[in-house]
Amino acid sequence: MKIVVAGAGYAGTVAANRLARKVADAQITVVNPSTEFVERVRLHELIAGSGTATQPLRDVLDDRIELRITAIEKVGDGVLTLSNGESLEYDKLVYAVGSSNDAPEGAYAVGGLETARAAKAKLADLTPGSTVTVVGGGLTGLEVASEVATERPDLTVRIVGDEFGASLSSSARERVLDVLRDLGVDIVTGMWTPDEFTDLTLWAVAGQADTLAARSGLATDSAGRVAVDSCLRSTSNPNVYAIGDSASVPGARLSCQAALPQGAAAADNLACDLAGQVEKPFSMSFVGQNVSLGRKNAVIQSAHRNDVPTRIWFGGRPGAYLKEAVCRGALWSARTGNALWVRGPK
Repeated sequence: MKIVVAGAGYAGTVAANRLARKVADAQITVVNPSTEFVERVRLHELIAGSGTATQPLRDVLDDRIELRITAIEKVGDGVLTLSNGESLEYDKLVYAVGSSNDAPEGAYAVGGLETARAAKAKLADLTPGSTVTVVGGGLTGLEVASEVATERPDLTVRIVGDEFGASLSSSARERVLDVLRDLGVDIVTGMWTPDEFTDLTLWAVAGQADTLAARSGLATDSAGRVAVDSCLRSTSNPNVYAIGDSASVPGARLSCQAALPQGAAAADNLACDLAGQVEKPFSMSFVGQNVSLGRKNAVIQSAHRNDVPTRIWFGGRPGAYLKEAVCRGALWSARTGNALWVRGPK
């Protein structure tokens, strides 16, 4: 039995490591374009120079898993066409290629490792008084702006977006904005235009789905993410499971909070399929959101099971400690193949 996992982000890595335990007689191969496992929840630390965001991928994967360092050009029926000119056969495929990290010309996407490293180098070269513009008012943008402002108080940092922290409760949102103001961040409401003067533009807008699925003829939603059934199986190819940012899972928010359980659930269902057992529909409830505001501050927002924020939140150093624990827990899950989540309401 040949099982291939396409992509080694949070979803793909937890799925591969879980399958290595559950399907002992299978040949499991991970295909990934990089030799590094990227902790995307730490990329703002890498950019600002306050931390790192990578681990050697080989150290994160189970020793029984074969690793192929290359990209995938096309997903065929039982075979992958690789960018190095080779092909790779599979009986079952776990599709976890993630989302793209494109940015307008001159801007640096914060969601990709190479662009984040380039942004770090550019930031390090800026002289005092230079201007850094963060585009995007979601949690990623808020984290990047606060991290850069904390580490480089000699720079002018501003964040541009239609709205800021919209997924948080109103009081938690105000706390985040107060912290940004205290750090000296200029908060600019409105559309960003590429002709605005800035020395460095950091693009913190959510990435689009990778085009691989559509190019390969897999059924996708309007955003290009693989259409899946309740068990995370492709609706157009029964031998393909799709998870993470590249899968169209109803009710899921693009996050490691969703990716890790999806990876674990897909591995469980694939193992059940091979054993002739009944697969279980995927179900999860969100528990909240965490936003870093530098290394010593954060806001932890509680949520109802449908991902709507409650009135409960806390911040400061206790928030920073919990945020760090969450980041470490995500890496632990990927490395061990274990994931904890609250199932959705019946």
